[in-house]
Amino acid sequence: MERVEQNRGARVWGAIDAAARIDGASPSLRYAALACVEALSALGAGLSMSPDAGPYEPLLATMPDVGELEELQFTLGQGPSADAIASGAPVLAADLSGFDAVNRWPAFAPAAARHGVRAIFAFPIGAGAARIGALSVYRRQPGPLGGDEILDALVYADAVFVLALDGRHGLSADLDQVIDAAFTARRAEVHQAAGFVAAQQRISVTDALALLRAHAFSSGRPLHLVATDVMARRLYLNGDQHGVSADGSGDPPDTDPDPPGARNPDKQESEQAENEEEDER
Repeated sequence: MERVEQNRGARVWGAIDAAARIDGASPSLRYAALACVEALSALGAGLSMSPDAGPYEPLLATMPDVGELEELQFTLGQGPSADAIASGAPVLAADLSGFDAVNRWPAFAPAAARHGVRAIFAFPIGAGAARIGALSVYRRQPGPLGGDEILDALVYADAVFVLALDGRHGLSADLDQVIDAAFTARRAEVHQAAGFVAAQQRISVTDALALLRAHAFSSGRPLHLVATDVMARRLYLNGDQHGVSADGSGDPPDTDPDPPGARNPDKQESEQAENEEEDER
C-alpha cells in the first residue's frame, strides 16, 4: 500500500512538473491546479486560501467561469469550498441541481448551474489543525468521482500545501508571485472598501464586509465591482437599509429639499416679488 501511495505521489508531482515545463517555469500553485484539472477531466479548478492568516478568499482560478464561482462563494459565504475549509474534510457535490445541494447552498447551487457547472469537489489544504484553504475542482457533468480520482485529488491538495509553505516561515514569502495578481488586487480592494464603509457607517469591518456582500448579492453584481464603486465614491451603502444611493461623492445623499437646479415654484415667486420691489425703489 505504501508503495502504491509513493507511486501516486510521484505521478502527481511529475504531472505538476510537466505542466510547468510547458511554460518553461517552476512548479507552482497554478500548475498544481492545472495538472489536477487534467487528471480529473474537469472543467477547471480554483484555490481559496488565507495567505496572511486572515479570512479565506479566492486567490486563483484556471478559467474565468471558475473564478466567478469562487468569487461568488466568497460573496455569499456558502458553497463547497467554504464548507471544506470550515470542516477540514472533502465536500463532494456530485449534482448541484439535486435537492440536497440546493437545500444546502440555496443561493450558490442555482448560480453554479447557470454557469454550466453541475458538480464541484472541494478538498481542504493543510495538515492537522493547520488549514490554509481549499482546492476545488469543477465539472460540467454531474456524477461522483471515482475512488482513484479522489485519492489523486487529495494528493494534489497536499502538493498545494507543500508549494504554499516553507519549513521556516509558514506561508511562503513568494506566495504572491504564484497566485493570480488580479485576484490579489480584487481582494485588496474589497478589504479597503470594507474599511471605508466601516468608518463611514461607524460599524465593524466584519459588518461592513457583510454589507458589501449583501449589496453584491441583491444587485447581482460581482463583489469586487461593488467595492470599486465604493472606493471611487460612486456608491454609498446605507447600513440601515442595505441599500445604495449614488450621488457622485460617496457621501450620504443630499437631504437639502431644494438642491441646486431644482424648480421650486414658491421660491421662484418669492424671488420675483423681491426683484419687483427692488425695481420700484
